[in-house]
Amino acid sequence: MSTLKDRLRADLTTSMKARDEMRSGTLRMVLSAITNAEVAGKQARELTDDDVIGVLTSEAKKRREAATAFEDGGRLESAAKEVAEAAIIADYLPEQLSDDDVAAIVTAAVAQAGAAGEGMKAMGKVMGLVQPQVKGRADGGAVAAEVRRQLG
Repeated sequence: MSTLKDRLRADLTTSMKARDEMRSGTLRMVLSAITNAEVAGKQARELTDDDVIGVLTSEAKKRREAATAFEDGGRLESAAKEVAEAAIIADYLPEQLSDDDVAAIVTAAVAQAGAAGEGMKAMGKVMGLVQPQVKGRADGGAVAAEVRRQLG
């Protein structure tokens, strides 16, 4: 049984009792996404904490992208709501890595793969080494950009 999922459920109950509509609405949405992930595929399964973090990461990314789209469209109130939801979801994610930390991990992976002179052909090899280390703690797009920068 996922302890993170239990924590989300307990926090939902607390936020409902406190009449915190933003938090309870966001937690309901996240728990719904987790349930959808559990029943997706050929066979229903219980998600581990790592799987739940993966769902939370994708939900947070959706909120960030939606906030950007709303800001570009001039809908600042909707953008603020999405940013607030992303902040609530971020409370349940592991500590995010700084750009310097990501750069250090990528540098170590390039050295480990011996990919320093190979250029972009080594992108998959390096990403394969980096992804397990940064999973749930850094945006995949930012990691890929750093790998491209160091290989290019």
